Amino acid sequence: MNKLSVDQVELKGKRVFIRVDFNVPLEKGWVTDVTRIDAALPTIEYAVKEGARVIVASHLGRPKGKVSPEFSLRQVAPAFSERLGRKVNFVEDCVGDKVKKAVNSLGDGDVLLLENLRFHPEEEKNGEEFARALASLCDVYVNDAFGTAHRAHASTAGITQFVDQSAAGYLLKAEIEYFNRSLSNPERPLAVVIGGAKVSTKLTVLNHLIDKCDIMVIGGAMAFTFLKAMGMEIGGNILEEEMIDNVNGVMEKAKKKGVKLYLPVDFIVAESIDSHEVTDVVTSQELPKGLVAPDIGPASAELFVLALKPARTIIWNGPMGVFENPHFATGTLAVAKAMAKSTALTIIGGGDSVKAVNKAGLSGKMSHISTGGGAFLELLEGKTLPGLSALTDG
Repeated sequence: MNKLSVDQVELKGKRVFIRVDFNVPLEKGWVTDVTRIDAALPTIEYAVKEGARVIVASHLGRPKGKVSPEFSLRQVAPAFSERLGRKVNFVEDCVGDKVKKAVNSLGDGDVLLLENLRFHPEEEKNGEEFARALASLCDVYVNDAFGTAHRAHASTAGITQFVDQSAAGYLLKAEIEYFNRSLSNPERPLAVVIGGAKVSTKLTVLNHLIDKCDIMVIGGAMAFTFLKAMGMEIGGNILEEEMIDNVNGVMEKAKKKGVKLYLPVDFIVAESIDSHEVTDVVTSQELPKGLVAPDIGPASAELFVLALKPARTIIWNGPMGVFENPHFATGTLAVAKAMAKSTALTIIGGGDSVKAVNKAGLSGKMSHISTGGGAFLELLEGKTLPGLSALTDG
């Protein structure tokens, strides 16, 4: 996967449309977390430094194709301006005469923030005329919103049909590079850690990664369907009965491929996932009927840490337990700490895994933290992302 990068395009005096992900949390009209704004700054700052006339576009929330003041990007403009360290102009739409006038008034190095793209239903429908209208605003298109790269929307895919050059921003470029390093041409052994609640949501990922990896660690509630497939009783925990044949297929495939597959050997049990205390620690073969297991046990945590030790590349998607409850965060934290200490290339993807790493204060010790939950998962499934494939080849 080799795409044109923003630093390979002449930007001086050009109108440069940068699609970012400013879908940030708001409280009473104020941005409460600037992480996504900060993530987009390197590309925007580069374009400004090169003398581009910068047009920044994003979605915010789910306005469902209607103008909704609570989802207006006007609320994001002050925080964006502050983080960028320069004035950001704002226009109350993303297409139309008012927007064209605002774009035409830009000087070299100026920055304009457009209103929420999803105020127009044609955005999510990838409407051709809407995409053409967005494209008419610019000379160069840059996508730096990996979180929406799996969506074939007008601002992520359609617009590229009407622009001569479509490039990846620094954020998107990093995602492509780390994907190539971790899956296309990994340093081995390659280990993948997969967690979460349900096998059904990760089955495609499991089957795809079995063909790629050397070590597979499975945690979270999805592990119970694996244990049930092995003939064990799983107490009051989540079971996807209809997935048992699929799970058997995954285990058989791992065996044939020589993939080392690790499952929990013990669990922490409690009366409910909301409990404020641990009832007991039991082996995976002794799960009691009246209790649930919201986290892997200490022996499993130690096993998983040892399993990851020889890895030279580690990809993690999905927590080991109900980490939001501090009483059941130990297993997830153990994996995070093991990855933080590892000299391997470490890549974290998926909302919950990223939250867990951030919560543990270990994000700075990882090689790469993906900015796209759904997009990252689809890459792991081996799918082609419309927002990536639409860009000009490098």
